[in-house]
Amino acid sequence: MTRQHREPGPDHPITIEAVAKPVRVMAGGAAIIDAVSHLSLQEASYPAVAYLPRSAANMDRLERSDTTTWCPYKGEAAYFHIRKDDGSLIRDALWTYESPFPAVASIKDHLAAYPDRVEAITVGDA
Repeated sequence: MTRQHREPGPDHPITIEAVAKPVRVMAGGAAIIDAVSHLSLQEASYPAVAYLPRSAANMDRLERSDTTTWCPYKGEAAYFHIRKDDGSLIRDALWTYESPFPAVASIKDHLAAYPDRVEAITVGDA
């Protein structure tokens, strides 16, 4: 099966905006990502997603997953589990595009979190 590569356009727009607001991702009782700014990716009619710099993540709490998925507009996504203090994993809680397509190249070296797999994603000073 051939994977299709599609470009964003009027029928499937993707915009990426740099946002100067902090974002904190909490999971397992700890801050997993504590970023001072982020990228907001808006794709078609989906809710906007905060992409956070990998440099702001506590990578000691992350474990690479074998899971991958394909997006025809962004490329192949890789996943990370979050290791909690008790040693258990929150499976496939974060994803990243390590070699995104040129139209979304700015999300390279960023992570995004599933809101239903982490305790909280706080945007701003709240």
